[in-house]
This record gives sequence, structure tokens and C-alpha cells, in this order.
Amino acid sequence: MGIIAKLFGNSSKKETETMTNVKLAVIYYSMGGTNYQLSKWAEEGAAEAGAEVKVLKVPELAPQSAIEGNPVWKAHVEATKDVPEVTLNDLEWADAIIFSVPTRFGNMPSQMKQFLDTTGGLWFNGKLVNKVVSAMTSAQNPHGGQEATILSLYTTMYHWGAIVATPGYTDPVTFAAGGNPYGTSVTVDQDGKMVEDVEAAVKHQAKRTVNVAGMVKKGNQ
Repeated sequence: MGIIAKLFGNSSKKETETMTNVKLAVIYYSMGGTNYQLSKWAEEGAAEAGAEVKVLKVPELAPQSAIEGNPVWKAHVEATKDVPEVTLNDLEWADAIIFSVPTRFGNMPSQMKQFLDTTGGLWFNGKLVNKVVSAMTSAQNPHGGQEATILSLYTTMYHWGAIVATPGYTDPVTFAAGGNPYGTSVTVDQDGKMVEDVEAAVKHQAKRTVNVAGMVKKGNQ
């Protein structure tokens, strides 16, 4: 057996096994639409795996004047006005959670951090233990803090007692998307266009997250 076969094994078959009754929340923050698009691809991949999916945005903290002064930002806010904002009830509902955020100096945006900071009550009451979580991100260059941003999200998840399901190198699509084993990350050019083709990697990551959540849920029954 070659090294590639050993590395990936029969993952494609495993990842396409239907995991019914898994509830997935895809929680994102986006200014220009990149992480919203990643979230929609994650929704598609998870639905293909049999999951019930909610795509949810975190509340915006920026002043309206800042949004109004940026045409791309303003257009995206208007285009996604009907996307529901995440609540703590959504976290309690979900078996699995995928986060998608842009990087801010190698860290998550304040909008996502503010929401995570409100989860203390759920954490204290053990409501976040064994949630299966994964994360995605974007930046304007490949070394603009993508991996650090994902790891900053996972730090909070470790405190929750969550189970982190990274894509690792479980499928060759990871390499086509840039090779980030912590979670799918994409480079965005000055025109707001994605440089790497990451759709397949996002869908694989979503299916893997659902697959792991299904195993955890089955084990807890």
C-alpha cells in the first residue's frame, strides 16, 4: 500500500456515510461575504451527509457609520439581513458547530469573541461538553494569521470540553485548498475574490464534522 493510500485510507467512503439526526450549527462572521459563502458550502456538505443544519451569524458590533462608509460591507449586510442571529439556545440545540471567521491580526474578530464570551452559563452547567466543533477562516494572504485564528477559536472550545474535529489530511482535497490541517482557510485578493478553490475542502470538513458528531451521539445513546 502506498503512502497516500495509507494516509487517506478509505476516508471517502467513511465521510459519505449518512449521519441522520445530527444537528449542526454553522456560525459565522463576515464583512465582505467570504465566510458567509464558506458557511453556505458547509451547509450543503453537511446536508448531503444527512444533518439538520442552521446557518447563523453573530451580532454585528461595528457602528452603522462604519458599515455605511464601506460599499462592499454595506451590500453584504443588506444581502444577509434575513440570516438569523445566533443565540445561546442554538448552541444548546446543536450536536456539532462549525465556526467561520476572517482573521484579525491572527485572532478571531471581536464580534465572534463577544458572542463566545456570553457562553459562560452554558459552560458552567455542562451544556457544551462533547459538542463536536470545527473552524474555517480567511485572510488576504496565506500567512496572514489563518492558522492562528483557527487555533484561537479552538482554545475556547478546549475550555468547553468540546471535541475538535479538524480535517487533518483525511482527504486529498485539503491539499488543493492550501493544505491547512486545522481547518479550511482561503486567501482573498484585493478584489474580494477567493484565490484557492476551497469548496470541496469545506464540504469535506463539514461531512467529517457531522460524521464525528454522529459517532459521538451514537456512543452517548
